[in-house]
This record gives sequence, C-alpha cells and structure tokens, in this order.
Amino acid sequence: MEEEVKGIAPESVKTRYTDEELAEFKGIINEMLQKARKEYDTLRRVVMHNGSNDIEDTTPSFKTVEDDGAYQLSKEEASQLAQRQYKFIQNLEAALVRIENKTYGICRVTGELIPKERLRLVPHATLTVKAKEMLARKGQNH
Repeated sequence: MEEEVKGIAPESVKTRYTDEELAEFKGIINEMLQKARKEYDTLRRVVMHNGSNDIEDTTPSFKTVEDDGAYQLSKEEASQLAQRQYKFIQNLEAALVRIENKTYGICRVTGELIPKERLRLVPHATLTVKAKEMLARKGQNH
C-alpha cells in the first residue's frame, strides 16, 4: 500500500500545462475574445450615440420626460456593461500573455494547477476554487 502512495501519478504532480493544452486554451480564449470585442463595440455605439437624427435614430422626434429618462438610464446601463466587458477583454488578453509565458493555469495563491474544467468555463481564472474560497473567508478581494 505504501508503494502506491509513493508512486503518485505524474498527472497529480504536474506543475504546468503542456504546450498542446496551452494551445487548446489559447483557442478558447481567442474565440471568447472575438465575441467579447464585438459585444463591446456594440455597447460603445449605444453609449456614444448622441441622439443626432441620423438613420440609426429610431426614437420619435417628440420625446416626453419619461422617454428621455428611460433613454438616459438605458445609456447608463450600456455604459456599465461596456466597462464590465472592457475589463473582461483585459482579463482575457492577460490570460493570453500567461499562455505565452507558460504560466497559464497556475493558481497565483497556491501555485497549484487550476483544473481544466474551471479554465474551460472561466479561461481568465487565476485562482483555484479553493484559493478563491480561502481569500473570501479572509475577507480579501480577489
């Protein structure tokens, strides 16, 4: 039985992902990045649209106070979404840098490999779930 413990499978002592695995993650990230940039551009157009009566303006020329308030609220929501999307794009781009540096998928707190399943869902993750929970318990921001 002791021999089995000493003979730990190489997968469990792995310190980084292989180049092939990194290439897979790079593909996932590039695909997400492309979609995120499109969405960001759309949100920016909504925010930047200043109400000039061009062909994109589908609102009636007679606006009530409620219409104007709703429009402003919608613009603010789009602005917040655009900011969130921009941060997401930055996180994905940072993940690509980590892939190039071959440090991608390594938890910045524990040094352990972040499971592939987590990285496929959250490819910009820098923490294992365990580390994230540990930081949350300590009240630290991740």
